[in-house]
Amino acid sequence: MKLNKTTLLVTAALASTTFSTLAAEESKTTLDFNLRYESVDQDNTLRNADALTLRTRLTHETATYSGFSAVVEFEDSRTIAGVDNYNDTTGNNAGIYSVVADPETTELDQAYVQYKADKFTAKVGRQVITLDGHRFVGHVGWRQDRQTFDAANFMYQASDKLSGSYTYITKRNRIFGEASDIDSKDHLLNVAYKTSIGKVVGYAYLLEADNGTDNGIDTYGVSFTGKKDGFLYAAEIATQSNDASDADTTYLMLEGGYNFGKVTTKFGYESLGSDNGVGFATPLATMHKFNGWADQFLATPGVGLEDLYATVSTKVLGGNLSVTYHDFSSDVDSVDLGSEIDAVYAKGFAKNYKAGVKLASYSAGDAGSGKVDTDKIWVFITAKF
Repeated sequence: MKLNKTTLLVTAALASTTFSTLAAEESKTTLDFNLRYESVDQDNTLRNADALTLRTRLTHETATYSGFSAVVEFEDSRTIAGVDNYNDTTGNNAGIYSVVADPETTELDQAYVQYKADKFTAKVGRQVITLDGHRFVGHVGWRQDRQTFDAANFMYQASDKLSGSYTYITKRNRIFGEASDIDSKDHLLNVAYKTSIGKVVGYAYLLEADNGTDNGIDTYGVSFTGKKDGFLYAAEIATQSNDASDADTTYLMLEGGYNFGKVTTKFGYESLGSDNGVGFATPLATMHKFNGWADQFLATPGVGLEDLYATVSTKVLGGNLSVTYHDFSSDVDSVDLGSEIDAVYAKGFAKNYKAGVKLASYSAGDAGSGKVDTDKIWVFITAKF
């Protein structure tokens, strides 16, 4: 099954017109903007990066007719006021400025048809897919050009407690523009069961880029997350085999916390193992969300990665403030890979708007780690209508 962009657009557009005509009063069109300034200062020969970008997203959701509905969505990202002194990952300013992974692009972000009946839901087309906190499958929504997938997705809610999904992906529409998209033959199986103290999830993510090489990455795992009487807790373990490198690696996560009312604390440990000089991989994840916002560990080092972290979150002046500290080391030989402090403050206002500032400061560890001190600052404002 191949879902090219023309097929996706025509199918969803025809469905959109048909469903909206049948029940126009139930359809919905939304428009949202994200204006963001990002600066990157690294202790190397690259010039400091400055980027002012605007992402515009237009979405039309049709009415439902006999269980069928459709979504068509376009996304555009532009630099503003000539503030474009950055390596956008597509070749512009490469080797001159530090990276800000927000290339200028206009593309079809989503175009799918959905069928829903009782406990069963199916989506076919280009779509956002997120699973279990984005650790293995996410939309990378922090970047201006978010990640979507050309896929067939099937979900079944067997009961209030038991649910499952299967997804077949034929294309990964990545955050770096269409030229970097990857044809694939990915299978995602996810089964969840809710208990009185938390949710248990079992999964199998079998990934393969469709390029004629032996590159499969198969991951099998189980996770548990929950909260009770103010306590927060989570645990996860997974094993992974990498065909290209003949590596077998393990993932482990443990997290605990407590909600004191207005203040929430969390402490965690995450380990991405190593084998044959290859680290545990999560190529479909929202990687910016994990292991520090300075993005120094988007790819797990060949020596693996261990991340000890602590987070404090609270409300200040009507907004949300969060501060996190990370201590990084290698899975092999416990080499110091540095530390990082992250902070974000964001506040909604005037119903449709939200503004905030976000900081990341990474301090490099032992020499030879391949990392350098890195500071990043973001200032943003969003609007949704």
